[in-house]
Amino acid sequence: MPDSKNLWQEFKEFIFRGNVVDLAVAVVIGLAFQAVVKAVVADILTPIVAAIFGQPDFSALHFRINKSVFAYGDLLNSIISFVSIAAAVFFFVVKPVNYVTSRRRAGVEVVPDTKQCPECLSSIPLGARRCAFCTSVVAA
Repeated sequence: MPDSKNLWQEFKEFIFRGNVVDLAVAVVIGLAFQAVVKAVVADILTPIVAAIFGQPDFSALHFRINKSVFAYGDLLNSIISFVSIAAAVFFFVVKPVNYVTSRRRAGVEVVPDTKQCPECLSSIPLGARRCAFCTSVVAA
């Protein structure tokens, strides 16, 4: 049987590992964000679409074939919610993060880890004292 102290220590390391905590925070924030977007869809977007098409609540839309009911209105509500959430994530998360990342990349200087051999112009490591290609002595 495994040592319970080691098992507990492994479990603590797993729980407090950065990606597990980050994932838990992301799930909580995602659920809160979903509630906000659903409210925007239900209270703002659906009435706008209803003003255009004349139907205030899509969840009641359905049709019947024989005794089967096809509730396509709920599907329409879900599609509107999905597109709204995807647009909000794209414009308020993805675009700003891409912008910050591109600015950060542009400001970072790349330090070369190679230099050119003065004799054969091949690329050699910075610390090399002799060229691996032409064997000429290179200043450190």
